[in-house]
Amino acid sequence: MFRRILIVVGTAALLSPSAFAQSSDVDYCNKLSQAYRASIAPNTTPAAAVPEAMSKCATDPKGSIPVLEQALKDGKVALPSR
Repeated sequence: MFRRILIVVGTAALLSPSAFAQSSDVDYCNKLSQAYRASIAPNTTPAAAVPEAMSKCATDPKGSIPVLEQALKDGKVALPSR
């Protein structure tokens, strides 16, 4: 029984850093989306990749972040802090 508890606790400890990193990436991706909506979206029609990236922040933040960062840079908008 004690051994099982140690395995569960050890596994949770190993998974926690990646879960925090994922959450951090999702938060940053959402910040990028908000910055895009506030600064660029009212003035232009976005390229198809931008709305797609915005919709995938929760499921694929690592793939979405570069697309949104580039769109903001192209629009000469400062990137939000991580």
